[in-house]
Amino acid sequence: MGESRDTLTPEQRSLNMSKIRGKDTKPELLVRRLLHAKGYRYRLHGQARGGTLPGHPDLVFAGRHKVIFVNGCFWHFHDCKAGQHAPAANAGFWEAKRTRTRDRDAAQHAQLEQAGWEVLTVWECGLRDRSALEEQLTEFLGRAPERAPRTG
Repeated sequence: MGESRDTLTPEQRSLNMSKIRGKDTKPELLVRRLLHAKGYRYRLHGQARGGTLPGHPDLVFAGRHKVIFVNGCFWHFHDCKAGQHAPAANAGFWEAKRTRTRDRDAAQHAQLEQAGWEVLTVWECGLRDRSALEEQLTEFLGRAPERAPRTG
């Protein structure tokens, strides 16, 4: 059985790929809104005192020395159904690309942990169960700081 051919021209494929966000994705925004509403404060995209962190974590909790990555299951080769879906067109390319992403993620997590950071990966498929997600985040981050009552 031969490899399926891509039905799009290279220009069409390039245009499609250029529209895929790397930052401020819907899953990332959902996690950010949830955490902010609970009183957690964070920096975005790997920014920490002293520079940028390896892998540019989506959320950085510098005072807690913790970071969160919000990953799409397909792109980061998660072991769920969506992450294991293998495109038929240009299968070898996608297998290699996704494997490199998974390997790069593992190396960046190791670098962060060696530097004293705790790392949590939130998978896109895990966003479906909101209460489980909240529990996972709270367990990882610890108690949210007490918020002062609003005046005015």
